[in-house]
Amino acid sequence: MTEHVFSAAPGPVIRYAPGIALSAVITAIALGAGSIPAVADAGFSALTLAILLGMAVGNSVYPAISNACGGGVQFAKQHLLRLGIILYGFRLTFSQIADVGASGIAIDVLTLSSTFLLACMLGQKVFGLDKQTSWLIGAGSSICGAAAVLATEPVVKAESDKVTVAVATVVIFGTIAIFLYPAIYPWLSALFSPENYGIYMGSTMHEVAQVVAAGHAVGPDAENAAVIAKMLRVMMLAPFLLFLAARVRQLAPAGKGEKSKITVPWFALAFIGVAVLNSFHLLPARAVAWLVTLDTVLLAMAMAALGLTTHASALKKAGAKPLLMALLLFVWLIVGGGAINLAVHALMA
Repeated sequence: MTEHVFSAAPGPVIRYAPGIALSAVITAIALGAGSIPAVADAGFSALTLAILLGMAVGNSVYPAISNACGGGVQFAKQHLLRLGIILYGFRLTFSQIADVGASGIAIDVLTLSSTFLLACMLGQKVFGLDKQTSWLIGAGSSICGAAAVLATEPVVKAESDKVTVAVATVVIFGTIAIFLYPAIYPWLSALFSPENYGIYMGSTMHEVAQVVAAGHAVGPDAENAAVIAKMLRVMMLAPFLLFLAARVRQLAPAGKGEKSKITVPWFALAFIGVAVLNSFHLLPARAVAWLVTLDTVLLAMAMAALGLTTHASALKKAGAKPLLMALLLFVWLIVGGGAINLAVHALMA
C-alpha cells in the first residue's frame, strides 16, 4: 500500500508543473513590466498586465500546448486564486476604518450596494444577460475590480469566458477613470476638499492601482484618503461574498425535496481572519511585506491562467451588452457615487 501511494504521488506534480510554470513565466514578465515607472504611473498593475499577456499567449501558442499545460493552468486559476484572496488580508488593518471615519464607511456601503443592485437590474432586466455575468460585472464595478471578479467566480460557479468579459470591463473603464478623475477635479474642487475628493475616488474607482494613480495625480492628501477609502471598500469583499453565497443558495433549485446546502466561501472567511491578525501587528513588518509580495504573485498567476483559457472569440460572442452595462455602471459611479459622497458629507459634517 505504501509503495502504491508513493509511486502515485508524482503524477499530479508532473501533470500540473507545465501549466504552473507557464503561468509563472507570464507573471514574471507582468511583474517586470509593472515595475517600469511609466507603466505603473499609468495604473497598469501586475494583475492587469498578467491577464492581457495571458490572453495574448492563449490566443496564439497556447492551443498547441494546452494538453500538457491544462492541468496546471486550472490549478493556478482555482487554488492559487483562493490562496491569493486569503493573503490579500495582509494589506488591511481594521485601524484603517477609523482613519476614514463613519462617513467614509457609510459612503462605501451605499456606493457598493447601490452599484451592485443596479448591475443586477440592468444586466438581467435591461440587457437580458445571465445572472452570473451580471453578478461578476457588478462585483468588479462595486468592490475592487479584477480581484473581486476572481473572488466571486467560485461562489457563483461562472465559466472562464464570463469571468474574462467582466475583467475586461474593469480594465477598460478603470483605465479611463485614471485620467478622468484628475481631469475633472478642477471643476469639482469647490464641492470637494482634497481629502473628500480622495474618498470619492476610493469609493468609486475600480482597481487599487488605478486609485493610487489617480490620487497621485490630484495630490498627496487626495492620494492618502483615496487609498484608505479603497482598502476599506476591499475589506467589504468578504461579507459581500457571504451574502452572494446565500443568494445563490436561495435561487438554486432543491433536488428531490432535499434542502440545498449553502456554498460557504471559506476563503472569504479566511480573508477576514487574516485581516484581523494583521490588525494586531503580530508579524514583523518584513514578513508582512514578503506575504504581500507573495500575494501579488499568486493573484497575477491566477490572472495569467484566466487569460490563457480565454479566446478572443469568447469576447466577440459576449457582444456589446456587457460593455454597455459596464458603461452605465461607470457613469453611475461617477455621478451617483459623487452625489452619495456629497450627501453623506453634508449630513455627517
